[in-house]
Formats: sequence, structure tokens, C-alpha cells
Amino acid sequence: MSLLLGAAAALGFAPLEAWWLALPALAAWLALVHDAPDVRAALWRGWLFGWAHFTLANSWIQRAFTYQEAMPAWLGYVAPALLSLYLAIFPMMAAGLAWRWGRVHRAGAGPGLGFVLMAGAAWLLTEWLRGWALTGYPWAPLSLMWLPLIGVARAAAWTGTYALSGLTVVVAGALLLLAQGRWRMGAVVAPLLAALALNGVDIPMTPAAPDPAAPRVRIVQPNLDEEVRPTPDYPERNLRAALAQSGTAGAAPRLILWPEGALRFLIEEGYPPGYYWRGDPVTIRRRIAAALGPRDLLLTGGSAASFRADGEIASVTNSIFVLDAAGRIRGRYDKAHLVPWGEYLPWRTLLTPLGFARLVPGAIDFAPGPGPRTLPLPGFGNAGMLICYEVIFSGQIVDPRHRPAFIFNPSNDAWYGRAGPAQHLGMARLRAIEEGLPILRATPTGISAIVDAQGRVLARVAAGRTGAAEVALPAPAAPTPFARAGHWLTLLIGAALALAAVAFRRRDR
Repeated sequence: MSLLLGAAAALGFAPLEAWWLALPALAAWLALVHDAPDVRAALWRGWLFGWAHFTLANSWIQRAFTYQEAMPAWLGYVAPALLSLYLAIFPMMAAGLAWRWGRVHRAGAGPGLGFVLMAGAAWLLTEWLRGWALTGYPWAPLSLMWLPLIGVARAAAWTGTYALSGLTVVVAGALLLLAQGRWRMGAVVAPLLAALALNGVDIPMTPAAPDPAAPRVRIVQPNLDEEVRPTPDYPERNLRAALAQSGTAGAAPRLILWPEGALRFLIEEGYPPGYYWRGDPVTIRRRIAAALGPRDLLLTGGSAASFRADGEIASVTNSIFVLDAAGRIRGRYDKAHLVPWGEYLPWRTLLTPLGFARLVPGAIDFAPGPGPRTLPLPGFGNAGMLICYEVIFSGQIVDPRHRPAFIFNPSNDAWYGRAGPAQHLGMARLRAIEEGLPILRATPTGISAIVDAQGRVLARVAAGRTGAAEVALPAPAAPTPFARAGHWLTLLIGAALALAAVAFRRRDR
């Protein structure tokens, strides 16, 4: 039952977004944990739930194994289950904490409010731990299921993603208590949930006349898939496909956004000549600049390198470049939170002799950048930069000393399978809600999207489509409570749930 319920709870995520199924599954699992005869059984039920839950939620990883030759493709079907052996530890800990500190340990005592609140606090704590332990992997937080009810998801501006996940467990616990005829908690939770959901319903209004001179943003999706071994014409095909979707200059300045992986040429000068494979950097930049109007800027994913005195590569970075209409590089951001197994092989000296390799082409590990950074873009304001999966890390995406007006998040979701891109976009929407900042996502194959500061998708290019989307640059909101307090707010909510749980548990004794 724990396995089945864990899988059912994962169906609350995209692409199905069956939150109405995930909540009862969580409620039934809480009942299983409560009724465990001892803490060992509770831990086991938590681990089984987590293993099935994360195996299904991370099934998109399978496709990544089709883009490399060092390991067999069939290993991709096993990889999510192997990863989930570790990820399941976090629901296991949550189950053990709820059973030990929330349950009333006397014969015949059913689940009470103390148990439900402690389960919420424990899930909050363990999901927060999952966000940073062993470099962190907070993919598919439980609160991701609320995006179809955007008003509920917007509570993350006040709580943060992990605290909203803990409160989701409390909502599931309210369902459990209702099923047992204990209606008081349900009488509080159900109207509150309904009010939040209705608060997210957008009332149609007559839009204001657009300002023809207002800055605009254009996301470009060239729809070029990854290749196991890029062919000689691959960089040129990428460049032409991105240029073809970049549009033409108009009265308003445009911020044109190309995805991660769009630019396969090296565009910085000063490298040893042998590394400029099939493309002079000045010529490439001039070709790009020809697509820009005089006030346009282009942001694109690319690569940068540094070299030793002997001309050999010292390091490579996954970067964002800012180009102007003169073909000049106006700024660069280097990705800080690298993907294990994708951009670097962990424990390389140990794993390489065993036949393990990175899941994407390339033998050189990427070097990390310094962390969140804000770049000034004349005519458009200050821009935060996040590359690909950096956007999934709640509370770690903004330079707190220089709050940006929006965030650019180029990503390469070509190797994410079917569910991965939709879940990735969902987590970007949660970051927009948490921080009160628009997030602009450009990907090679989808889903590219422009998300406003309330988490609404203003425009998108669907997965597997070639195209672009252009709208007026969304405005930022005022800093949210979470943007101001960060995970101190998360931990404060967790502590309040735990203290309330202890109080109600004593009362129930």
C-alpha cells in the first residue's frame, strides 16, 4: 500500500497534475504511518512511499541516457529507481518523526491533530534538508501539485515552497480526520483552501492599450534536439535556427532570449586559435548583431573557457552572454550550481575506472561560477541569471544585495523526457511566486515561457515546437515575505507546527 500510495501522490505533478488524487493518497499514507506497530515499521512505510513517489516523479531521467555512449541506454530505466533509494530517506525520516513525536502511544488512539501537525512539520524539515544535503536535489517538492490551483500555490509568497509542502501534508491530514468523523479541523481547512483557490481565479478585464515604446521580451525556441555526437554542422544549424526565430526590430527595444545550448560557437576573443572550431568569434557576434535593432539586447546561453600558460584548457563554464547591437559582449554570468552527472562527474577518480561517465557529451567537467548575480541591462533594468536547474533551488536564486527586476532562466530540457520540462516550468513558476519576480525561460525544445511575478504563464512555446513568443516585459512585484526572510520563514513555520503538535498531543493524552 505504501508503494501504491507513493506512486499515486506523484501523479499530482505535471503532466497529469492530479492533485485531487495526490491528496487522498497522502491522507491514506498518513494513516498507514500512524497505525505502524513500532517506529521501525513507520520508517519502512515512509521509505517505501518515498521510493515509489520519487521513482515516478524522476522517470524523465531515463531519456538522458540516450545522449551518451559510455554507459548502456537501458541503465536509464534503472537510474530513477537507484536515485530514489537515496531520496526515499527523506519521507522515511518524516514518517519516523511523525510516529515518534506526534502519535499518542496508547491502545485505541486514532490519528489526532497533534499527529497531523507533526507530520506537516516533519515533511517541511526533511524537504528543506533535501534542498541542500549532498549539494541538494529539491526536484518535485510536494507543493508543486498546487499550480493548477494557482491561488493556493501563491501562498508560497508567504511561506516558501518547503513550508507550503508541509502545510500540504496538514491538508491531507485534515482529510484523514474528516474520514474518521472528526470534522472540526476540516471545517477550518476546507473553507481556507477554497478561498485561496478562488483568490487565484483571474477576473477578465479590458486590457490597457499597450505602449508601443515599452520594452518587449522575445523568447526563442529553435527546436533542435540534443545529439549523442554533434555533427560538424550542428553549431551552424543551431545558430541559423535561433536567428530565424529572432524577429525584426521595431519601435520598442527588444530583449531577445536564446536558450541554453543555442550557441555552440565560442564568442569570446583571446583564446588559442585552435579552439575556434569553424567560427571566428567576431564574425559570429556580428552575425548575431545583424538581427538586433539599435536598442535591442540579446541574452544567450553559451560556453566560456580559461587556459593555462601552455595553451591547454584550465576550465570551462556554462555561461550566459549579453550581446548588444554592435556585437559587443556587455556581460557574462557563469552557472554556479552544476548538475552532478550532467556537468560534472562526482567522485571522478573513483567512478571513471568503473565505467561511469557524464550523461551528456563531453569529457571536461564544468567549473562553477560564484553564485547568484544581477547584471544591468540598459533599457530593461537589472536582470537576475539562472541557468537550467539552478531555478529549482528555493531561496537560492537572487543576489540579496542587488534585487533584479526579472530573472532569465535559459535551460536545455531536450534530455528531460516528457514530464521533466513541464515539472521544470512548474518549479520556475514557484520561484516567481516566492520572489515576486517575472521569470523568462528559453529552451531549445520546450517548454519556453514568460512567467509574471504572480506565477501566471503569459506566453509559451509548447514542447517540440519551433517558434517564439513576444510580450511586453512583465513588471516585478514588491518583495514578498519569503523574498525578505528566506528560509528563516520556512523554519519558523516548521517550529510553529511542531510546537502546536506537541501541545495537541499532550491534550489528547
